[in-house]
Amino acid sequence: MSIEFIGIAATQAHTETEIEKAADGPVVNAEYLRALAKAHEEAGFDRVLVAHSSASPDGFIVADQVLTGTDRLGVLLAHRPGFVAPTLAARKFATLDAFHPGRVALHVITGGDDADQARDGDITDKPTRYRRTDEFLDVLRLEWESTRPFDYDGEFYRVRGGFTPVRPDGRVPVYFGGASADAVRVGGKHADVYAFWGEPLAGIAERIAEVRAAAAPYGRDPRFSVSLRPIPAATEAEAWERARDILRLTKERVGELKKVFNIDGSAQQGSKRLLDFADQAEVHDKRLWTAIAKETGAAGNSTALVGSYEQVAESLLDYVDLGVSTLLIRGFTPLADATDYGNLVRLVRERALTGAPS
Repeated sequence: MSIEFIGIAATQAHTETEIEKAADGPVVNAEYLRALAKAHEEAGFDRVLVAHSSASPDGFIVADQVLTGTDRLGVLLAHRPGFVAPTLAARKFATLDAFHPGRVALHVITGGDDADQARDGDITDKPTRYRRTDEFLDVLRLEWESTRPFDYDGEFYRVRGGFTPVRPDGRVPVYFGGASADAVRVGGKHADVYAFWGEPLAGIAERIAEVRAAAAPYGRDPRFSVSLRPIPAATEAEAWERARDILRLTKERVGELKKVFNIDGSAQQGSKRLLDFADQAEVHDKRLWTAIAKETGAAGNSTALVGSYEQVAESLLDYVDLGVSTLLIRGFTPLADATDYGNLVRLVRERALTGAPS
């Protein structure tokens, strides 16, 4: 199985342990973004995620900057349906792909946080948003693939004579995330890659089975992604020392972080699952550490793998053995960690290629 590695793109340093305020530097720091993108490319990553929130810089511009400033690295561009017409969104992604062929992927995030949606003027509930996402992706595919004008009549979108010559030369992969029943239903219908947060192995196996069952009636066979926060070091003891330091800094800064970045995972089913696992144990499986998720309310990718480089690579391959083909990994000091993760990328790919046991 070919293993895809995805990192993170950001226009400033902002993690649980790094918060770059406007007073210390610009929100859009072009030099930092370029350095981060190059570090990921040199470390062997396939793509970087351009994330989205109501406070984020424009993702299309950020993605273009990443693609222009690198030679091979791709982007996974997050997009929330509901703010841009699906026909226009289809052309925006197709145009980006035309300038950077084969390097663009779409990450559909329907939006689990009502308050963050409302900041951009979207006053809807989650079931409504998922129905809208379903239609959005129907129309997006039609705009990309139709060779003649099409009509569409839905609850949220009506199109008459939709057609454009601006479409991807190949296929723009659609990644999809969400842990609710509505998310699985819609993602099973549309996703090329279904993304999970870093749950214990048994939880991921359960989620893969759910999505495969939802995708089967549509004749789809999606791939799967897991998002994790590796904390590797030369030895296991050194890795745990670093992990405890990260937890200390997180506790010191978590209030500021939530205030600055409007973090609230309380309504998200994926966050609730991570918090349930955190309540059950601080460490699951061999080395899946849940303390950061518990401290921050699990409002995103917040579970870590702690150990030596060989041990963390082994744990990543445990997910691959379940059927996961994409590993989205980001650190707590993103620029330094992107370079350091080159060791993990190399180890995982070497072991997968040789069939070495995990």
